[in-house]
Amino acid sequence: MTNSNSLQGKTLIISGGGRGIGEAVAVRAARDGANVALLAKTAEPHPKLPGTVYTAAAAIEQAGGHALPIVGDVRDEVAVADAVAQTLERFGGVDIVVNNASAIDLAPTAEISMKKYDLMQDINSRGTFALSKTAIPHLKKSANPHILTFSPPVDLAPEWFDRTGAAYTLSKFGMTILTLGLARELRGDGVAANTLWPRTSIATAAVRNLLSAEMLKGARTAEIMADAAYSILTKPAGDFTGQSLIDDDVLAAEGVTDFAKYRAASGEGPLELDFWMTWPQR
Repeated sequence: MTNSNSLQGKTLIISGGGRGIGEAVAVRAARDGANVALLAKTAEPHPKLPGTVYTAAAAIEQAGGHALPIVGDVRDEVAVADAVAQTLERFGGVDIVVNNASAIDLAPTAEISMKKYDLMQDINSRGTFALSKTAIPHLKKSANPHILTFSPPVDLAPEWFDRTGAAYTLSKFGMTILTLGLARELRGDGVAANTLWPRTSIATAAVRNLLSAEMLKGARTAEIMADAAYSILTKPAGDFTGQSLIDDDVLAAEGVTDFAKYRAASGEGPLELDFWMTWPQR
């Protein structure tokens, strides 16, 4: 029997879940006994980014879940359709879509190549669209269906472009606008669609390649995003949709007051705010 306050027996399909936040979310769900399909390109380890879709699948199984590793590209609609079909064949349905796959390049417009521009739009916005769209007919059959996209609240304050560049910002805001649109379109079907973003930098392998050692002292671990995602995905879909959420806000609403366990390092320096983030006025 499925517990409404748990992900036991639920089936998630996660894009880009071979490492980092996607893997952390998958492992957290697996601790409830969830089924997790991972759609990722990482069949072989990257020289600078350890972990593959297969090592993530092994972590899911070790945590108590059931894993389906699928090597595929979220930019390819045939691959996306095949991933959803494999998930249905293996687990019998889809309850949750997690749009985690993302590409980043912070270069300003004059310096970014069109290849990088297209890569970010295709993985970030288009990939979110493709996986969500393909799963919709199956989500409608679920008892508590959720779409969760890792993208920020849309904030058009011009100073943000000083850090993030127009191309990357467009791709990430596109993910959010799409998800809010899905929430509106699917409200009558009881399918929730929300976004989640970290307040601070998250010390994934990819981020470690971007930030200095000093900045990493102010990062948190992927577990804060995993715990926040779990909180969202176990809420009643019909009552909790169309929101742009921040990880520590979600957990604070659950009664969490001590966030020290999420620090990525033992340094005493200030936390490093992520893109588009400010500290809340509490």
